[in-house]
Amino acid sequence: MAINFTHLLAFFEVARAGSVSAGAERLRVSQPAVTREIRDLEERVGLVLFDRLPRGVALTDAGSMLFRYAEQIFSLADAAEGELRELAGLSAGHVRIGASATVGVYLVPDMIAQFSAGHSRVSIDLTVTNTEQVEAGLRNHVFSLGFIEGPFDSTILHSRLIGSDEIAAVVAAGHPLAGKKLSSRDLTAQMVILREPGSGTRAVVEDAYKRIGLQLDPLMSVSDTEAIKRMLLAQHAIAYVSLLSVKDELRRGELIALEVEELCIVRPLHMVWLKGRSLSPSTQAFFGLVLAQIASDAAAV
Repeated sequence: MAINFTHLLAFFEVARAGSVSAGAERLRVSQPAVTREIRDLEERVGLVLFDRLPRGVALTDAGSMLFRYAEQIFSLADAAEGELRELAGLSAGHVRIGASATVGVYLVPDMIAQFSAGHSRVSIDLTVTNTEQVEAGLRNHVFSLGFIEGPFDSTILHSRLIGSDEIAAVVAAGHPLAGKKLSSRDLTAQMVILREPGSGTRAVVEDAYKRIGLQLDPLMSVSDTEAIKRMLLAQHAIAYVSLLSVKDELRRGELIALEVEELCIVRPLHMVWLKGRSLSPSTQAFFGLVLAQIASDAAAV
């Protein structure tokens, strides 16, 4: 059974739009034509793909499964078209970057600014999320390059080390523990804030505690580093955060990094890309800038 791509595109646009009429508008064809395409596809696969509702449509289980594949198929088609246009000199290029929170907020923007200064016609999309989502975006061809600070699957991703970062327990300047030397066990009894599950920061903190035979149960999980910093300043809590993310607050004396015995958490920062996928000319140019920056930083040390 071969799926007709015209049928698949009609299905995909209706699923995205939530109704046959809205899908027809996206495709710029008549509603009856789209209805026929979807009916033909359902007959071909032998399954109902949409539940018809009083207002719009909803995907069935089979439709949801097919939609996930269609999303990858058309994302790949868009990427192929973009790269072919670049090679043919028909466009200025497009780089899609996924970056986990710390590196995405505190390192990658400077790289983009430097790149844009010399490549003003290349458009760049930066999505800041957690490490797991960056890896998923690379697998699904949503991103062409990724920048992460957490563990990743080296069987599917190439990587280059771009630096390192230290994770430390941080408190507000007025916290009772500020300035004291603590043991790692002391912190298990304190109100500790961690990043959300799936983030690189949380993964390395939990791994560090496991290595010394301790478990850290956080008071709360927060997905945004800026929100964590505000919580630290507003209450007597402790948070494990990247020192890159709080360098300004540490310099101003608003936050203080605690000295914790037996616990030094240094993590590598990586640029990653999907194995087996060629990089477009514009992505290769950005890749080259990052490598040049790494070499320059190494020479300056």
